Amino acid sequence: MAELKPKLAEVDPVWDRITEEAQTAVAKEPLVGGFIHACILHHKSIEKALSYRIAAKLASNEMSMMVVREVVEQAYEAEPDLLQAARADLVAIYERDPACHRLLQPILYFKGYQAIQAYRIGHHLWTQGHFDLAYFFQMRISEIFGVDIHPAARMGKGIMIDHAHSIVIGETAVVGDNVSMLHSVTLGGTGKEEEDRHPKIGDGVLIGAGAKVLGNISVGYCSRIAAGSVVLEDVPPCKTVAGIPARIVGEAGCEQPSVSMNHMLGPHET
Repeated sequence: MAELKPKLAEVDPVWDRITEEAQTAVAKEPLVGGFIHACILHHKSIEKALSYRIAAKLASNEMSMMVVREVVEQAYEAEPDLLQAARADLVAIYERDPACHRLLQPILYFKGYQAIQAYRIGHHLWTQGHFDLAYFFQMRISEIFGVDIHPAARMGKGIMIDHAHSIVIGETAVVGDNVSMLHSVTLGGTGKEEEDRHPKIGDGVLIGAGAKVLGNISVGYCSRIAAGSVVLEDVPPCKTVAGIPARIVGEAGCEQPSVSMNHMLGPHET
């Protein structure tokens, strides 16, 4: 009879690092120990921690935390890509945001990260035909985080929304991988059209604070949109646009604007 070998525990370096950071934080700041234990240390995996965090934020008198958490856990089980995206978003924030010094921070404190993970659950529900449940998630995300993303919008991986105040992303918008945007960004329509009416943002794009990108237009990969700009026409790849209405003022200046996070215009880009 063949000898049964014990099942090896799965190794998750990211989760191991998060729990180590959590233990250090509790040791340094005992007053937040209960909070960090509830959000991190009571859980065995990043998906369990995220399902708890999302449920704790979105639950209300209209839908209990237990029900919201069950919905999130079922989504993670049905679509593993959700967790891959969550990890990519986490690393994106850690690498791009100078205010992020630990992987622990976005899960606990950064509403941009939390809002995106909750949106991803809503988008999953939308694709499965659970439209009213998806709308409920959209409503609560908007109420709690000040981030209004239609659940039908499509968002890539490695997304960073810094500060994440007053973000609006419309129903037919598409956002590529490794995109960074700051607060008060709108990816909206230009009227009452009912068909494909929102922007398509390429990979690696950097969108500055307060920028408005309106209509069914394309923003090419690795381009930059300056803060406060209003973009009404297609943007070629690897360009910088600025102004109202926005116009091309130069090259993007680097291979990955969304990673470098350089918002400064050159002397000839005004």
